[in-house]
Amino acid sequence: MQTLDANTQTDLIRVANALADAAREAVLPYFRSTDLTADNKLSEGFDPVTEGDRAAEKAMRALLAELRPADGIFGEEFGAKDGTSGLTWVLDPIDGTRGFLSGTPTWGVLIAVGPETGPALGIIDQPYIKERFLGGFGEAWVDGPMGRHDLKTRATRDLSDAILFTTFPEVGTSEEGEAFHAVARQTKLTRYGTDCYAYGLLAAGQIDLVIEAGLQSYDVQAPIAVIEAAGGIVTDWQGNPVHQGGRVVAAANADLHAQALEILSKV
Repeated sequence: MQTLDANTQTDLIRVANALADAAREAVLPYFRSTDLTADNKLSEGFDPVTEGDRAAEKAMRALLAELRPADGIFGEEFGAKDGTSGLTWVLDPIDGTRGFLSGTPTWGVLIAVGPETGPALGIIDQPYIKERFLGGFGEAWVDGPMGRHDLKTRATRDLSDAILFTTFPEVGTSEEGEAFHAVARQTKLTRYGTDCYAYGLLAAGQIDLVIEAGLQSYDVQAPIAVIEAAGGIVTDWQGNPVHQGGRVVAAANADLHAQALEILSKV
């Protein structure tokens, strides 16, 4: 991975927080508004995008043009902008737009930055409850209604004691779903529907595993950085790097990761 000096690291943390602040301001007027509508990206199925998504990404892109113009950008709503610095900001203005439409505070703004080899810094921000998870460059913390605290993943060692999350009960294809439920049957508790917020909970030591399929790079890069900074592990279902998206397993520690992979890697 590209080596970044201390001044650059400090600047990237500053800019990442500024982006999260800008996205909060841009997106909150749309949340729980009575006239919020959504466009569907799919001809079959439902993949919504709202004006809140677009406003948040536009705000972050405008700030990057001012503060880090040499960096690349890859965002869910407005695609790629090449840079010259070797660093790219990966932006998901609303991860969990279905939750956003439903009024649940489990969606979030995802911000990551790093070289092609993967994210060096990430933020998971929940604007409505004003809770922010940050990880990278030796920092791992959450700041929210309960104050600011260090992030540390749980020490749960066996699947039978683990709490598992995913967004959709189907978890991708029928084969992928069967693999997920094979893991779920061995855990203590399984919960659904929290989108990116589940990854923040894992980093904060509240849960043990998140397993998903069909993710994009902008869905996973920020969670990778936050969880790894807190002591966890995030890979694909074969144990390989997953910053480009796909099938994702995030685990609080190596023991749980290995037990989950024993089942998932057979798919």
